[in-house]
Amino acid sequence: MNAEELRAIQAPIKERYKSEPESALVTLRAEATTEEGISCSVDTGRGLVEAGFHSGTGGDGSLACSGDMLLQALVACAGVTLRAVATAIGVDLRSARITAEGDLDWRGTLGLSKEVPVGFKEIRLRFALDSNATEEQKATLLKLTERYCVILQTLRQSPPVTASIG
Repeated sequence: MNAEELRAIQAPIKERYKSEPESALVTLRAEATTEEGISCSVDTGRGLVEAGFHSGTGGDGSLACSGDMLLQALVACAGVTLRAVATAIGVDLRSARITAEGDLDWRGTLGLSKEVPVGFKEIRLRFALDSNATEEQKATLLKLTERYCVILQTLRQSPPVTASIG
């Protein structure tokens, strides 16, 4: 896809969102069901993924780890956004490798220390590009990818999250 094709696809969508702002608001949904043992199945829309404990918390490594899934969502979103930005600004991006690494301290989630937070302490997102882009173009790619990547922005500016049983 080139920039012209991308604009042609997105132009009517953008126009509708400008004239009908309420049509731009959507609710995405994910659902999981608990399974036997300590696991749950997540419907990805492309199939079920069975998630469970990471080996660092007692899992045997046979099930998907939700922390890994979070990082996978980040690299997927960043990769799609990077490709769209490159296309839109006319940068020849032959390919890219997007890597996310996150540091966790299992003592928090295992309840061994109230001083250790539960969750990622730091996440690093890296892009390795196969492109003849100039340094200025690479800086623009990174800036715009960061700006428009939904998952990255959600992690950086966490929205209110509620939980309920009912």
